[in-house]
Amino acid sequence: MRIGLTGTMSCGKTTLAKALGELDQFKGYTIQTERSKYLSDLGIPLNTDSTLPGQFIFLAERASELLQENIITDRTIWDVCSFTLSAKSINDYEKRTFIESAMNLKDYYDLVIYVSPRGIPVEDNGLRTTDLSYRVKIDAVIQMALEEYKPKKLITVEGTTEERIATILQSI
Repeated sequence: MRIGLTGTMSCGKTTLAKALGELDQFKGYTIQTERSKYLSDLGIPLNTDSTLPGQFIFLAERASELLQENIITDRTIWDVCSFTLSAKSINDYEKRTFIESAMNLKDYYDLVIYVSPRGIPVEDNGLRTTDLSYRVKIDAVIQMALEEYKPKKLITVEGTTEERIATILQSI
């Protein structure tokens, strides 16, 4: 299965992906976690400073993940599209055409897991913004995109990592 975790920044996607990778049910799966530090070090702007070329690089990473059969990734095309839609430097035409192209990949995911930020404090990792209003905005845009561009199978998780895992295992 190709499993993608989606959600706003600092909601526990990476922690959840790594925890799922420890389970017997996902032995042999590739666990792909965020590479924002690597991409930032290449000079690719993040958060509200995102640029169209930078977002294409993030999208290319998501597309390359979808070439694998058994993968759990802590980012999806819905995340990339949400940051694209929220970027200041990308005009409306570019946003619209980017989203239309990116969403051609949505059915490659066998399962998309929306990770709710409810009750999870923002963690400063030195890269992502800690602006709560931006976090809320990205969350709202992700939810809107999931509604407009529905994945084949979507589940929502919240709570502790253990509660999230229990919800996932009950759903698959």
